[in-house]
Amino acid sequence: MQDEQHSAFAFHGSWREYAPIAFTNLLLTIVTLGIYRFWATTRTRRYLWAQTRFIDDRLEWTGTGKELFVGFLLVLLLFGIPFIFLQFGAQALVFQGYPGVAAALGFVAFLAIFYLTGIARYRALRYRLSRTFWHGIRGGSDNQGWGFGLSYMWKTFVSYLTLGLLIPWSMMSLWNQRWRAMSFGPFAFAADGSARVTFKRFLLFYLAPILFLLMGIAVASVTGAAMGGVFVQSSLPPVLQIVVFFVIVLGVYVLLGMIALAYYSAFIREAISKLTLEDLSFTFEAGTDEWLKLIFGDIALVVGTLGIGAIFLSYRHWAFFIRHMEATGEIDLNRLTQSTTRTPGQGEGLLDAFDVGAI
Repeated sequence: MQDEQHSAFAFHGSWREYAPIAFTNLLLTIVTLGIYRFWATTRTRRYLWAQTRFIDDRLEWTGTGKELFVGFLLVLLLFGIPFIFLQFGAQALVFQGYPGVAAALGFVAFLAIFYLTGIARYRALRYRLSRTFWHGIRGGSDNQGWGFGLSYMWKTFVSYLTLGLLIPWSMMSLWNQRWRAMSFGPFAFAADGSARVTFKRFLLFYLAPILFLLMGIAVASVTGAAMGGVFVQSSLPPVLQIVVFFVIVLGVYVLLGMIALAYYSAFIREAISKLTLEDLSFTFEAGTDEWLKLIFGDIALVVGTLGIGAIFLSYRHWAFFIRHMEATGEIDLNRLTQSTTRTPGQGEGLLDAFDVGAI
């Protein structure tokens, strides 16, 4: 990571400055039974954006808690309530002897949720760009994301149809498609990430469970376990057998998580390195070791504070992202005019409903 003084990106925030915001957000969210979380998100973003410098000016977040709240209510009204009636209707059809019709309704509901999840990912990015200002200029897109929802469906389906082997292609293709539809001011983004660069790491993650299974069979022959209906007796005490079993299970999950993180690290580096805005090129410099420090730091923070430390995760993740971002090239401020793209009228209701991230 380069010196902040010579980097295009810099983060000037401090967890001590952010702490009053985080604790106030937590208190008000508890008191309001969760309703304040929309305004809490806005306060957090306003601070994080204001502490972020890009080239010669700091970012500004102009979104409001009301926008997020209204977006959530719209999703609840237009999609949540109808799905509840659909669920009860399907159960009633089963009781009345129409299981085929009930199954068809369930399948349609599944496809609808699948489709809306894709739209949610697209619109979350569009909304955040439209509320992010730099030099008084914002981003956005006139594309509503309906076509992206269809792409999300068929590309994800194809990736799983091949037993998951095309997941890297699906992820990178959707990343490129989403960013190509975005712009900032008068300039359009270009994205040309390649899944081939990340496939080796994904293949390691893909084959790791098979390797762990073979290792498990070998260990089971020593510790004693039922394999294929045949119990192999072990000389180890029962308590020690249980300990060994849990250590193996925990180790498998930890190793799989680390391998998955190594793949995601490569994916983000490749995706951002092929992202451009006019004459600006972007890079993300965090390696797998730095991602591991971030994640294990998150776990230590949350566990060590009995969960309270979770209120600092947004701060930690944003600071990590900005401090490892870099940009090269030039941007002509004389050509930087205000975006003419349509400004979304509400916030990330779909994003909140389906709990998915913008990036």
